[in-house]
Parts: sequence; C-alpha cells; structure tokens
Amino acid sequence: MRHDASTLMSPTDVNGATAPQTPMGEPDMTARNRLVIGLLLVSAFVVILNETIMSVAIPHLMTDLGITASSAQWLTSAFMLTMAVVIPITGYLLQRLNTRPVFILAMSLFTAGTLISGTAPGFEILLVGRIVQACGTAIMMPLLMTTVMNLVPAQSRGRTMGNISIVISVAPALGPTIGGFILEHFEWRWMFYLVLPIAIGALALGAAKIQNVTTPSKAPFDPLSVVLAALGFGGLVYGLSSLGGDTSHGAGPSIFPAWLPVAVGVIGLGLFVARQFALQKRDAALLDLRTFATPLFTICVVMMAISMMAMFGSLILLPIYMQNVLGLDASQTGLMLLPGGLVMGLMAPFVGRLFDKFGPTVLIVPGSILVSGVLWTMTTLDQFTAIPFLLSLHVVLSIGLALMFTPLFTSSLGSLTPKFYSHGSAVIGTVQQVAGAAGIALFVSLMTLRTTELVADGAELVPATSQGIQLAFLCGAIISLFAVLAAFFIRRPPQPVAATPVPGH
Repeated sequence: MRHDASTLMSPTDVNGATAPQTPMGEPDMTARNRLVIGLLLVSAFVVILNETIMSVAIPHLMTDLGITASSAQWLTSAFMLTMAVVIPITGYLLQRLNTRPVFILAMSLFTAGTLISGTAPGFEILLVGRIVQACGTAIMMPLLMTTVMNLVPAQSRGRTMGNISIVISVAPALGPTIGGFILEHFEWRWMFYLVLPIAIGALALGAAKIQNVTTPSKAPFDPLSVVLAALGFGGLVYGLSSLGGDTSHGAGPSIFPAWLPVAVGVIGLGLFVARQFALQKRDAALLDLRTFATPLFTICVVMMAISMMAMFGSLILLPIYMQNVLGLDASQTGLMLLPGGLVMGLMAPFVGRLFDKFGPTVLIVPGSILVSGVLWTMTTLDQFTAIPFLLSLHVVLSIGLALMFTPLFTSSLGSLTPKFYSHGSAVIGTVQQVAGAAGIALFVSLMTLRTTELVADGAELVPATSQGIQLAFLCGAIISLFAVLAAFFIRRPPQPVAATPVPGH
C-alpha cells in the first residue's frame, strides 16, 4: 500500500480541524504511516482472534476445571460483555492520549490477560484473564480505525479498510478452527501459550517502532457516563448472550428472569443517551452521538448491525447444525468453516481497491443480496443436506459479507469530520458487540424454542433440531431484506473530508 507523502492526511488539531498537509519530499512520513498501520493491523488480528477461539473449548474446560456448561460459557460471554462496556470509553482515550501510549496500554492488557489465562489454576482466575484480554481488545480496534482515518487520504481508504475487514471478519471466523486444531493436539492452555509470544513480540515491536501520529486534546471525563454505559451496553450484551448462549449448552434455570438484564440494559442505554445529549452541548460527551446527525453514517451502522447479526448468528448456529444434525465432530466442523473465512480474507483487499475505484454501491448491493439469498436458502437445511452444498453456502455467505464490510466501514467513518473519528470508531465497535450478541441470542433462542416444542409433541430430536434451525434462519432471512433495501442508499462520502461543522454542534 503506497501513498505519496503529500497525499497523507495529517493529524487533527485540538479543535478537530485537519492540520497542514505533510510537505513534499518527506518519504519517511509515508514509511512511518505504513509501519504504524501495519503493526496495528497485526496486533488487532491477534487480539480479535481470541474473541471466538474459546467457543469450541467448552467441553474440555468443563472436564478439566470441573465446571458446568453455563459457567464455561462465561469465558466467551464475559469477553463480549467486557468489550461492550469498555469500547464506549475508547472515544475519550483516543482524544486524551496519543497513539503510542494507547497502543502500549492495549497490548499490555491483552498480553497480561493471555499470561493470566494460560497459567490460571482454576476457572475464576481464567475468567479474570479473559476479562483483562477483552479490555485490551476493546481498545485496539477503535485505535486502528481512528489512526487509519487520520493518516490515509479519502481516495485511498478502501484498500486499507479492506485490510481492517480481514481483522474484523476473518479473525472471529478462524477462531473456532484454530481452537479446534489446538484442542485436538494439545491441552486448552496452549490456546494461550501459542498466542503469548506473538502478543509479547507485537508489544515490544510496537513500543519500539510506533510513533505518535495524532494530536491529543483536553477531553473531560464523566464517571456517570461510564456507569450508565456499563449498565446499558453491558446489560444488553449479557442479557442477549444469556438468552441464546445458556440454552444452547443446556444450562439450568437462571436465578432471575432472562428479560431482566435486557430491561436493565435498555433503561441504562436510554439514560446514557440522554446524558450524552446533555454533555455534548459543551463538548464533554463520553461518546458523542452527533455522529448520527450524518445520515450516511447512520445507514451504514444499521447495515453493519444486520451484517454482524448474520455473521455471528451463523457462526454459532452452523456448528450446532453440523454436529447435532449432520453428525460431524468438532474438528470436521472447524474445517468446514475454514474456507469461508479464508475467502473473506482473500477478498478484503480486492474489495477495498474496487471501493476506491467505483464507490460502495456496486459492492454493497450485490453483497446484501448474496447474504439474503444464502439465509433464505438455509431455511431449507435438514438432516439430508449434502456437505458440499452446505460448504458452498457458507462460502457464498462469506463472499457477500466481504463485499459489505469494507464499504460500510469506509463509508461510515469517511462521512464524518475528523473531530468525530474516535467517537465514530467507538460507536461502530459497540454496535458490533451488541449486534453479535443479539444475532447469537436470536438465532439460538428461536432454534431452541422450536426444537423443544416439536420434541414435546413427539418428534425425534434430529429432525426437530433441523426444523428449529430452519426457523432461526427464516428470521435472519427476513431481517436481511432490510439490509438489501438500505444498500441502495449507501453513497461514497464527499471527498475530501472537510472539517465542517456538524449539525447541532
């Protein structure tokens, strides 16, 4: 990825305006920016991979640690919950601190969490390690996207955002495959032992090589907003994950109704939004919601939410279908999901170049149609479905998602003024976690309810599970139609991105 030094966007000043352009004749600036973005990409891939790597380890952990399925599920749910709570705070961190200290903070937390998890003597310490890991992961992705928006010119962002799409879409898809391979040959601790030297190397290299590429500004900190964000986003993710996650593992009844944390999350989110509206009048919001004053950003975020629901819902539902209906084992299931993840990764840079040349519409429209078509086709899956057909469906689904992710990330953040890049990145990261949890909860809950109903009526378990999966994919297919409709309203952001006032500012 080569850019002339004169075209690179410079850091923003304290008022959000673009600083003077880098003068000609400074190729070291181009090399510096490429190095910074490259290190952030590699580091982000490593940390995001760990969000789903534990999903196939539940049976092993139950045996080795002597815990129930509902307890083991917390190792994934707590990771998502922590991400949802911490990400809204990253908008403040990215304004207040410079690039290098934020990177060191993120990778130090992730490395420490990996070490704690690998050496954990029991479940409680392992859970603490996963939470520390998630804190570092939550900071890394907004840091990566905000840095790219500040360094890469609008006309070249597509190819760079394509690389980011590899991190965001492929790393979670590869997690179960890598986790399954490790568990087949080693004990579960090696999922952390193998990652630890990579994390240490990324931290050391980043600390030595990453330079500060943004200008920090004074940003007020509102503790009440942090509490409300934890209640709102944390309550939603916990509630939605509980609705889907526990039932899928046969957990016992909860000590409180499943709807209660969702209700707490909705109330907390409402109070959080009201608080941000009040604070942003004096530029003191923890998460500035004036990003939604830009219609293109809002449409992109809605489409992104639908896409993440489809991806995470499929990631959780397809393994259940492959193992409980088709009779595949865990390693075979992981291998079945691998081609789709690889295809998505291979396509991402290519899609980025197409975006730079043709804009988002020619990519997002066919991508949304492909995703919707696959989800509708998956409503026909049963115990007689051929393995090659299922594999081809997952690959086509991955192609559709690949056509959507890069244009959505680039168009959403590119529609904002530089002042709001950090807040926009935090909004996108939060939406990803909430939508992912919602997709898992929606798909698995519908499958479980329908399966239980049919078994109670005397149906055999395998065909009943198959019909439950069909219902879940039917709901996803219906939701996908809204993404197809919204796709026609996505346009390329104005170029160049100017630091114009945002309505209501």
